[in-house]
Amino acid sequence: MAQTVSVIVGTEDRARLAAVVGDRSRPLKHIQRARIVLLSAERLPVLAVARGAGVSRPAVWRWQRRYAEEGVEGLLRDKTRPPGKPPLPAATVARVLALTCAEPPGEATHWTGRAMAKTVGISLRAVQRIWEAHRLQPHRWRTFKRSNDPAFAEKVEDVVGLYMHPPAHSIVLSIDEKSQIQALDRTQPGLPLKPGKCGTMTHDYKRRTIPPGKIIHAIADNYATHKHPKVRAWLARHPRWVLHFTPTSASWLNAVETFFSVLSRRRLKRGIFTSIADLQAAINRYIEDHNDDPKPFVWTKPADTILAKIDRLPVPSV
Repeated sequence: MAQTVSVIVGTEDRARLAAVVGDRSRPLKHIQRARIVLLSAERLPVLAVARGAGVSRPAVWRWQRRYAEEGVEGLLRDKTRPPGKPPLPAATVARVLALTCAEPPGEATHWTGRAMAKTVGISLRAVQRIWEAHRLQPHRWRTFKRSNDPAFAEKVEDVVGLYMHPPAHSIVLSIDEKSQIQALDRTQPGLPLKPGKCGTMTHDYKRRTIPPGKIIHAIADNYATHKHPKVRAWLARHPRWVLHFTPTSASWLNAVETFFSVLSRRRLKRGIFTSIADLQAAINRYIEDHNDDPKPFVWTKPADTILAKIDRLPVPSV
């Protein structure tokens, strides 16, 4: 395409185009088109107009012709494009949805996009669009385990109540074990490795202290050691400690599990550790980094919402 029109701009159109160029709220494409016409009216070469407007030469020719045919209004209006492929019939979409929620043929365990496309006779992208629109993800699955604790509801209400409405003048702690992992701060700095001498560290470490007079509500799971006679005897000697147990098979209710999950995903899962010391050092560094800018885990689900969701889970067969 080459320049086939001579652009002549009248006084009124020039004022309108100048207003478009100076309007910061206008879309960039409108400003570029107006600038093309104004520069063309100055009898500048096409290449100079293209550089001044920041567009290509074919774009200059296109909008010169549009202005000659339709005036300023033609610059501010995009022509409608011819329609593309017609949308899929509702019956086809309904069939994809029905098949997705049913068992696939053969020995496959779930539908894939290509298998569905072949069965229904549509493109893979069409299947993907239907799944995206209806939030279907056949390739994903989640496991669950329903608690058989007879006091499940009472324990959920007890623990969630501590998270969302902790008692006044008390401290709520979430306690759990992560095997072979401890975050300790020694009472004195250790000595580094030297020729002929191994590295050293103190046997004792700093323990967390809690202000006197505070009632301590500790949330723990049903691990047997938490109910050992020695533990019960210790609790009897320390009445300000009150233990709250999560239901059986419901460790997710313990808020510390959230931190363990983040620790595993962000530091341990992809890490490479050649020794226990390397693993411990990595965990300690992560905890120190985390504590430099800690962000609280806020529990937002009330007990009735949790119980209602649990009730929707299938009841295991006996």
